[in-house]
Amino acid sequence: MAPSVTVNISEQWNVSPPPRSVTPTSLSLTFFDIPWLLFPPSQTIFFYQLRNRHPSSHRHFSTSILPNLKHSLSLSLQHFYPFAGNLVARPETGEPKIVYAEGDSVTVAVAESDADFNSLCGDGQRNATLFHQLVPRELPTTRAKNGDVLATRLLAVQITSFPGDGFCIGLTCHHVVSDGRTFNNFLKTWASFSRDSGRTHFTAGAPPFYDRSVILDPNSLGPTLLKKVGSLVQGRGGGDGFKPRETGAVRATFTMGPDQIDGARRWILAQCGKKNRACPVLLSAYVVACAFVWVCLVRAQVGPTGGSAGNNPTYFGFVAGGITRLGYRVPESYFGNCVAFGRAVAARGELEGEDGILVAADAIGRKVKDLDNDVLGGAEDWISEWGPLIGSDHHVNVVGSPKMDLYKTDFGWSRPRKIEEISIEAVKGVSLTESRGMKGGIEIGVALPRAKMEAFAGHFTQGIDKLLASCSNGEDPHFISDFKSLDIDLAVKT
Repeated sequence: MAPSVTVNISEQWNVSPPPRSVTPTSLSLTFFDIPWLLFPPSQTIFFYQLRNRHPSSHRHFSTSILPNLKHSLSLSLQHFYPFAGNLVARPETGEPKIVYAEGDSVTVAVAESDADFNSLCGDGQRNATLFHQLVPRELPTTRAKNGDVLATRLLAVQITSFPGDGFCIGLTCHHVVSDGRTFNNFLKTWASFSRDSGRTHFTAGAPPFYDRSVILDPNSLGPTLLKKVGSLVQGRGGGDGFKPRETGAVRATFTMGPDQIDGARRWILAQCGKKNRACPVLLSAYVVACAFVWVCLVRAQVGPTGGSAGNNPTYFGFVAGGITRLGYRVPESYFGNCVAFGRAVAARGELEGEDGILVAADAIGRKVKDLDNDVLGGAEDWISEWGPLIGSDHHVNVVGSPKMDLYKTDFGWSRPRKIEEISIEAVKGVSLTESRGMKGGIEIGVALPRAKMEAFAGHFTQGIDKLLASCSNGEDPHFISDFKSLDIDLAVKT
């Protein structure tokens, strides 16, 4: 049973860009944006510890921190104005668009909580429901008086104080407006304006690039995917088709440090040598961590009676950056989605077996390489391929990327003490971020029913110990020490 906590909303703002600073704009959706129409919004919470841990710090929070966050958000929206706009669907065109009009805004709720701040910022098992009140629950949709035009807000924010300890910023964002790269650019801009409260001009790198024509679509992927989205929405009867958050879930954070990742990599290579099997084509830190987590999750699903699904396929879904893979230039500051969908597949029984990590690393590495070679290969099937993953207990998908450097999001009160990806509950996924306390490490966020979390934690801890012990025993030192000369890509890729 979850401990009783109170979160009281004290006020609500509608934060817009400065008056007349942005021209009303309409942005068409590209084929990179369209699949996200079917996904639940992303939900992320950033926790910040205040240095002066004293009840009087609450007055400083109300009179200084809150006004600064509000003003700096307005300045940021001047440059990232689509976040203040709406996703608009008009029946006469059949094509949804992102529309910004003068006066559009982001809703910001201000709250206070009596929850245990230190517990929320911890890594151990915590009741998932404690986090639900710290992030906007949904993005409102309004219908025009004629009943035809739908408008959905794209971003909502909640700032919650924990008197005497700190505060958190919870963000709910419709993924159709931006990928992680764009959203990270927005957050870093907001943080930059907040740190330098006297500045009003943009200095956080290149400003957003809005020209959608840079995304080429010679094969008409956009219309193809939009038609598939329309068919799915009609089949759902207008509902979103996603399960509600699972009750009874707990959240926990696990970390793979650089030594553990390297140990797992060396173990994989040693096992391939011992068993005379081909090595995975890619063994980046991302691939190694994902393979290990995939296997731990699959094994955690096995009941006390043992094995299960034999040859049944299980999927591991992730997104891969498109800007560096398209084969033509797209500015790094491009505003919108520019990621491809990747889905690795393996037999469940093989993942449960003693070679599970080898199988997982090979499947994920091959899929990443496929995307390197042809990032849009099979793009017409993105929606149908990813449908079975979302909300499934049998498949896994990843939210986030360690390359985003989210722990560098400093609003002026140092870096976040903790980041939680709440949306992993809705999609039954795991989150990956860079480790906040270990350079080169990867932080893994998991939300599971308590019994499955206990099983996952056991597999994770025992698996790490086994991998490191095997490497320290030096079962095949000549093979291991020579792994860098093999034809294996060790680059950090996602």
